[in-house]
Amino acid sequence: MTLRPCVEESKNWDNTENLYIEGDNLDVLKLLQESYLGKVKMIYIDPPYNTGNDFVYRDNFTRDKDEYEEEAGVYDEDGDRLFRNTERNGRFHSDWCNMMYPRLVLARSLLRDDGVICISIDDYEIDNMRKICGEVFGESNFVAQIIWQRKYAVSNDDPGIASMHEYIIVYQKSPVFARNLLPRTEKQLVRYRNLDNDPRGDWSSDNYISNKSRYERPTLWYPIIHPKTGEEVWPDENAVWRYSKEKHEQMVRENRLYWGPDNSYERPRIKRFLSEVQQGVVPSTWWAFEEVGHNDEAVKETATILGKKVFSTPKPVRLLKKILFICSSNDCYVLDFFSGSATTAHAVMQLNAEDGGNRKFIMVQLPEPCPEGSEAAKAGYANICEIGKERIRRAGEKIKADNAGKEGIDDLDTGFRVLKLDSTNMRDVYYAAGEYTQDLIAMMEDNIKDDRNDMDLLYACLLDWGLPLSMPHTKEKIGGFTVHTYNDGDLIACFDKNISDVVVREIAKHHPLRAVFSDNSFSSSPEKNNVEEIFKLLAPNTSVRVI
Repeated sequence: MTLRPCVEESKNWDNTENLYIEGDNLDVLKLLQESYLGKVKMIYIDPPYNTGNDFVYRDNFTRDKDEYEEEAGVYDEDGDRLFRNTERNGRFHSDWCNMMYPRLVLARSLLRDDGVICISIDDYEIDNMRKICGEVFGESNFVAQIIWQRKYAVSNDDPGIASMHEYIIVYQKSPVFARNLLPRTEKQLVRYRNLDNDPRGDWSSDNYISNKSRYERPTLWYPIIHPKTGEEVWPDENAVWRYSKEKHEQMVRENRLYWGPDNSYERPRIKRFLSEVQQGVVPSTWWAFEEVGHNDEAVKETATILGKKVFSTPKPVRLLKKILFICSSNDCYVLDFFSGSATTAHAVMQLNAEDGGNRKFIMVQLPEPCPEGSEAAKAGYANICEIGKERIRRAGEKIKADNAGKEGIDDLDTGFRVLKLDSTNMRDVYYAAGEYTQDLIAMMEDNIKDDRNDMDLLYACLLDWGLPLSMPHTKEKIGGFTVHTYNDGDLIACFDKNISDVVVREIAKHHPLRAVFSDNSFSSSPEKNNVEEIFKLLAPNTSVRVI
């Protein structure tokens, strides 16, 4: 398998660092292992929930692929890759778990040591998902099980107890992960004022009395002096001061006690200065819809951008933005391998526009056909990938328009490179001796499939060498031959036939880390050997490969 670039469906191909990959996410995750091993900061997925109506990928690792697919009927007459996992299936839960487990194993290896995965899930499979993640990531790396209030009203026709929430479970790759604090809201900031013109700035007051009793903390039960009356002040009979007597005296010296206007309070309160508290709010596990949106908001967002309700189960952008804010960093890779309507990509671009970040997204989605007669099909979308790509295009333009005039907005990366999963670029050369004919031998003089071009070969080399797929790429003519330069010399390639020594020498003079040519770039073995000699002379540290 390989990934083939599709420049015509991409946006800002030459400059973007974002990726949109079409194909079975299991195969794609395998292909990304070398290029993105330990490089992804955050993964978010919203997998099929296994409610009996959702489609699930059918994978098998014990039989020949063709044999299994013929027997199990993986593909229908239209080539669909998914099957509906109904509750009548005797392996209802195990099929779903078998689908999720290998994908999570591969995903874990892509995470940085300080990386984290966030998974949206509902009541049907939350227990199984926790068990799978405990095995893959380690139970000690569990971070949180967040409750998201996905609905704002109970359905009157609900026959049971209405479900109003879903979960987002969070696992870290290792204890190195550190969550970010949320910004304080205006409601939280209004509590901080400077009632006594303290030079340290705004503060809020807190209780100076602890709820422990004098018998539990006898050393914290002592009198203090009221600054106005000069009389002794004691905590309540069943309470104590928050600090020891020595610490209290320090508080007095540092003017950290507040006795009210004109020292009118009977007992003091302690001043908490905004400049000294954490610069943000610790996230909690309860996320109300007022804060992060709900299902209806998500559907309307998608409809507003695409013109119709073409996707029935998106997540709200506000929800993804909060996850990104807590779990990602300003300059990192964000992966979503159940991309769906590409809400994650939308949220990445939106948050980058707001905080000036440089997060890069990698979206992976199977091109699942839109059902005939659906709103998506009526709108002209052949599959879910078409919906996701169009949403990214339109969302990016809207974000730039909404932020017109903002410093740096013109540099916001709203593009993406489209790559599509396909079979290998190389011909199948496994034939029995009796099958070889003169015509077959002539055809095999070129080991590359007829429908593949130099861009296909280049990106296959990037995967083989473990290079990221989103780096700058230039193409130029040297002596009439096409030469590709990737990331300013990480790799230079020429796949044209019968290339000249002039081209080889010009490539060698740039001292690339890697140089690659096609086998049919040379008409004979001596010419191929000559290339090796040229590089030994002009660029001895370059790794040279012929495919």
